[in-house]
Amino acid sequence: MPEPQDQPPEGPPAPDTRAAPTAGEAASSSRAFLEKVAYIGAPGTIALGLLYYFGSTYTEAYYATFGVPAADLQLSVQAYLVRSPRAIFFPLWFLLFCGLAVLLALGWAGRLLARPGREAVRGPVAASLLAAGLFLVLTGFPVFFWEDRLPRLPRGWFREFVPCLAVALGATLAFVAVQLRLSGPGGRDRESRTADRLWLAAGALLLGVLTMSLFFGMARYVAAAGRTEAMHDAAGGYVSSPRVVVYSRVPVTHHAPGIVFDDLGGGQGPYRYQYRGFRVLAKTPARFYLVSYLPKQPERMLVVLPDDATVRIELSP
Repeated sequence: MPEPQDQPPEGPPAPDTRAAPTAGEAASSSRAFLEKVAYIGAPGTIALGLLYYFGSTYTEAYYATFGVPAADLQLSVQAYLVRSPRAIFFPLWFLLFCGLAVLLALGWAGRLLARPGREAVRGPVAASLLAAGLFLVLTGFPVFFWEDRLPRLPRGWFREFVPCLAVALGATLAFVAVQLRLSGPGGRDRESRTADRLWLAAGALLLGVLTMSLFFGMARYVAAAGRTEAMHDAAGGYVSSPRVVVYSRVPVTHHAPGIVFDDLGGGQGPYRYQYRGFRVLAKTPARFYLVSYLPKQPERMLVVLPDDATVRIELSP
């Protein structure tokens, strides 16, 4: 019988041939992760910044109507963020619906002009839209800077919002014209590619003009909403503000109507002078801003009291 052959001795395990990730690959993966974080974080940061800006604009306009300096309030960032949705709810939905209508109209016009035999119509339509858009933009821009020098414009909502809406409409029409120009049949030569790049740059500028005009209009609307809300509260007697009873060591001189004064006498302690009928409009670390509860006052009378040992305030809902 043949003898069994000797088996070779087992050697050391084969080394792992998989290469470790290099420094460049690690940096590339880290860069990809940071890009994903930026895609998620950047829109959220912009949204929070806009909410803070509109909330602060609304608050400043509201209290400025009564003569309260917004710097004295020392409100937190969360307080401004909470106030912003009420101010921008209506214009935001209005702009979203307008944007949807513009996109649908752009898609319908592009499909209609892309049909066979409509090549000759595309050019005049795009030129007409571009001319109308640029006319609205150029005529609306002066109102942004010289509206106080144009006395023929009627006061109120027309002077506040029509100029910025006209600029936004003009930028939209011009942008539609650029889209029609770029979506049309073009040549492949060098001059056509250069012209397309210029049209793309013009479209980007028009988007910037549209964004700035909408931002300007939103800021104006928010400020007007703050003033309107202040006038509404004043006409209703400040029912959302808490009622207070003021006890003072010294007589308080004021001209607010409807305030009931009572001298409690020296036997009631140092705070002998009592005033009823006030409501707290605002409270700062150093002051109380009080108003009368009477609605529809001819003048918005504001009484400022120091927050110190000379007065004592009792609050009631």
